[in-house]
Amino acid sequence: MQTRLIEPTPSAYGYPLLIKNLLDPPLRYAPNQEIVYRDKVRMNYRQLAERIHRLANALADLGVKPGQTVAVMDWDSHRYLECFFAVPMMGAVLHTINVRLSPEQLIYTINHAQDDVILVNSEFLPMLAAVRDQMTTVKKIILLNDEPQPPETPVPLDGEYEALLTAAKTSYDFPDFDENTMATTFYTTGTTGMPKGVFFSHRQLVLHTYGILTGLSGYRCQSSLDSGDVYMPITPMFHVHAWGVPYVCTMLGLKQVYPGRYEPAMLLKLLVTEKVTFSHCVPTILHMLVSSPAIKDVDLSSWKVVIGGAAMPKGLCRAALAHNINVFSAYGMSETCPVLTVANLKPHMLDWDIDRKVEILCRTGYPVPNVLLEIVDANGRPLPHDGQAVGEVVVRAPWLTQGYVKDPERSEELWKDGWLHTGDIGFIDPEGYLQITDRVKDVIKTGGEWISSLQLEDIISQHEAVSEAAVIGVPDEKWGERPMALVVLKPDFQGKVDEAALKAHFERYVADGTIPKYGMPDRVQIVESIAKTSVGKLDKKLIRQQYK
Repeated sequence: MQTRLIEPTPSAYGYPLLIKNLLDPPLRYAPNQEIVYRDKVRMNYRQLAERIHRLANALADLGVKPGQTVAVMDWDSHRYLECFFAVPMMGAVLHTINVRLSPEQLIYTINHAQDDVILVNSEFLPMLAAVRDQMTTVKKIILLNDEPQPPETPVPLDGEYEALLTAAKTSYDFPDFDENTMATTFYTTGTTGMPKGVFFSHRQLVLHTYGILTGLSGYRCQSSLDSGDVYMPITPMFHVHAWGVPYVCTMLGLKQVYPGRYEPAMLLKLLVTEKVTFSHCVPTILHMLVSSPAIKDVDLSSWKVVIGGAAMPKGLCRAALAHNINVFSAYGMSETCPVLTVANLKPHMLDWDIDRKVEILCRTGYPVPNVLLEIVDANGRPLPHDGQAVGEVVVRAPWLTQGYVKDPERSEELWKDGWLHTGDIGFIDPEGYLQITDRVKDVIKTGGEWISSLQLEDIISQHEAVSEAAVIGVPDEKWGERPMALVVLKPDFQGKVDEAALKAHFERYVADGTIPKYGMPDRVQIVESIAKTSVGKLDKKLIRQQYK
C-alpha cells in the first residue's frame, strides 16, 4: 500500500515511549503522596525518584552497562518498585525471577537470561546458595535485607542495597534511546520442559500502561481506578510485572502500599490502616482472605479487587460480594504483558439483580483498547460472537511478546498466522464479553465430546460447603476420559458433608440443562488440599499425575 509518510524537520524531537516518562507525572501532580512498605518504610514520590536515581548510579558503579541484565529476587516491596524503573531506565534489562521455581528451574533461568547482577532478599539466599556454583554469567550479588544485621550465608555478597544507595550520587542522567529497547524479561512455567523466557520493550510497557489505564479508568462502570485510590498489589511483582499495575499507579500518583510476603494478618492490617481501595490477586489469595476469621471485623466496602490468573468461581464472587468487596475479573497471560480484557459492568448493567451481575463479573471480560481478540476454529477461521460458538482465543495487541527467548520454533508456534495463540478456548457473547471455557490442555474429552473443567469447578464452588475445588479428566477405558472433582470443604462443614451430597449438587445442574448428563463427574473426592503452581493457580498437570 502506498501511503504518505511524515518527513520530520531535522531538528524535531522524536519522542520515544520510554519507562522514564511514566515517572514524571506523579512528581508534578502528587510529589508528597506516600509509598509504604509493610510497617517498615514510608516515603513520598520525591524520595522514590531520588532513590531510583541512586539505584541507577549504584548499579553503574557495580559495572552494569546498557543491555546487561539485572535480576531481582524479592517479595513485593518498595525496592522492587525502584527496580521496575531504575533498571530499564538506564538501558539495562530487568529480570524478575520467580522465587517459587525449583532449583533446577532457577539456575536454568539465571543462566538462560544471562544475568549479570542479582539483587536478592535475605530470605532467598538459601536458594541461591544451592545453585551458585552453577552460575555462568553472574558477576555481582547484592543483598536486600529488612533486618539490621546481615545473615550468615555461603553466598559471596558484593554489597547491601541500602548501603549502596546511601553512598551513590543523587542524580543520574537517564538517556534517550530506541523505544524498542528490551526493558524486562521473565520466565513462564509451562506443562512441559524448562520455563520459557518472554521479553518486553519500553514501547510495549508504556502502551500497556495506557491500555489498562483506559480499560480500568476510562469507562463508566461499577469500579473505576483514579488518583484518589490507595493501591496494594497482592500479585507477586515477579509475575508479569504485577500485571503492569505498579506502572499505572505510579503514573497516576496513587498512594501505594507494598505488603512484602503475603500473610493474611498483615494484608488485612494494611488494608485497614492504610485504607487500601484497589488490589489485584489470583482466586486462591482472595479465597484465603475471605476465609480468614479476621475478615468479619473489617469493613471492605471501599475495596476494589481485580481477579485474574485463573477463572473466578461464582461461589467465590458471591462470598466476596457478601463482604462488600467490589470484585471483578480480568484476563491475560505471561506472553501478553499481561492484560487483555476486564469484566467490568457496562452502564446498562449497573441496576441488574445480583445473579445477572455475578454472571458478568465472572466473565473473562471485554478487550481493553488496542486489543484485537477473536475466537477461531481449527482452521483459523473467525467464529461468530453469539455466545454459542466455541474456539481458540487468538489476539493482537502492541504489547505482546514477540517470541520466546532463544526459542524460534516455539515462537513461531505461538505466533501462527500472525495471531498470538493463547491456548485457551472460549466464546464471545453478543455484548462483546469473552468467556474462557477451558485451557485446550485441560478440556475433558469424553466419548468424542468436550467438557469444560472450569464450568464444573464453577458449579461445585456454589455449594455452601465448598472452600475450593478442581476438576480433571481421568483415564477411562470406554470413554477416553471422565471428569473427577476434588473438593476441599470449609472448616464448619468438615465431617458433615459427604461425596454423595456433592454429587447431588451436580445432579441439579444436569436436571435443569446447565450441563449434559455426560458432564456429570463420575467421582467426587473430598481432600485436605489441592496442588497449586508457583503463582497460586491450580496445578492441573500435577493433579492429573496424582489421580491418573
